[in-house]
Parts: sequence; C-alpha cells; structure tokens
Amino acid sequence: MQYGICQLSIVPLRLESSDKSELISQLLYGDFFKVLEKQKKWSKIRLAFDSFEGWIDNKQYLEIDENQYKKLDKSTPKLSIDLVEFVEDDHHQLYPILLGSSLNGLSILNHSHDGQIVEGKKPKSHIIQTAFLYLNSPHLWGGKSPFGIDSSGFTQMVYKLNGYHLLRDAHQQATQGEALSFIEESEPGDLAFFDDNEGKIVHVGLIMQDNYIIHVHGKVRIDRLDHSGIYNVDQKIHTHKLRVIKKVI
Repeated sequence: MQYGICQLSIVPLRLESSDKSELISQLLYGDFFKVLEKQKKWSKIRLAFDSFEGWIDNKQYLEIDENQYKKLDKSTPKLSIDLVEFVEDDHHQLYPILLGSSLNGLSILNHSHDGQIVEGKKPKSHIIQTAFLYLNSPHLWGGKSPFGIDSSGFTQMVYKLNGYHLLRDAHQQATQGEALSFIEESEPGDLAFFDDNEGKIVHVGLIMQDNYIIHVHGKVRIDRLDHSGIYNVDQKIHTHKLRVIKKVI
C-alpha cells in the first residue's frame, strides 16, 4: 500500500483519471490518504478523513510512508482557522493555504506556519459562528473552500473545524446522527436534508435560530426554513423540499 499527502493549497479530486472528468471533491493542504491504484499520470486515492475516493494528478501530491500515515491518522487534527494564510518551506518559498487546511503534516513537509490554529471538539454553539466564515462563498460542485463550495462540502468543513466528522456527500451525511420529527425539536447546528423529485437526498444545510437556515444555493446564504423546505427570501419561492432533520452533535 502507498500513501500520500497534499502539499498544495487546493487540489481537484476527480471521478475518473482525466482533467476533463467531473470534480467530485477537493483536497486541501495537509489532507492525507491511501493510494489505491497508480497510473502514469493519475492516482486513485481514499482520503483518511472521510474515506472518500477519487482520482488526483500525480504531480499534485507527495508520497509518505506507512508510519507517517499512521502517525497523522492518530493525531488530533490541527486546522488553519484563517481565511487565507501561508506556510513557508525550507527554501523560504511561500505556499498559500485556505480555511480548514490540516497542519498536522508540517514536520513531514518541512514547512513552518505562524497563523491561527484550531483543534479539538468545540461546543455545538460554535457551529453557526463557524458557518458565517463561509458566508457569500460561491457555489462550486465538489468544492470545499471559501472560494467555491457545495452544500455538503460546506457542512462537512464547518463540522470539521469544530472537531466533528461528517461524510462527504449529502446522502452519506443523512445516514449519520439521530432523526428529529419536527423542526421545533432542532437546535442551531443541526442538519436539514432535502430531496429531489425522485426522493434522492441532494442538498443539506445548517439550521439556525428562529427558523432560518444557512446553506449553499448559488452562494452560502441565509434563508427561511419551514415544514415544506427552504423559502428563498430573494426569489420568494420554495427552492428545496425538506426530507429529514438530523442531530449529529
């Protein structure tokens, strides 16, 4: 088995081994993984954090050994809480890193960092406060950063910054936690899931106080939440159909 770590700010994770293939997620700086299959230009990987699989360009990661992987896997994540920061290598070159980047691999990469770090589990009351860091970030299918993010990438990153594990896609996240019967039972930070006409869960957002929700629709935005779903305050229509509310924390 081979292992790797992402040494760049943000790297596309694709469905197939081609630059033209669909973007299904992204690796942020410091993300580490197992290499399942290696081709001349591409590697199929499984991320340590959420076991999500996809293809990345071989030029966009560094190989690490099994002991380094295990050490990273056992350590409590240390994450950058700055919107944009830099790490510096031993040649004094700077690498930009984004909000939510993992800093556990600094010694492996021979990088230094003097920005703000967050680690460990935070109270549930911090969830919405963290979500506001992404407010007005544009929607990007497969995105996980303030410069482009999708609905489940948004909820995953907000929970990750508070010390909690969510899976990558909305339908996967919907398998986690405890289902609530009514919106009135929910608390800020709980997850609301929405389905399409075929009943497939395709969207997720974070419940706020007083029947508001913060989610990604064109951008990270705040809308109303009722028993039907999400009511877009600008368009004055319901845009998403509520399926289930889950309490994970």
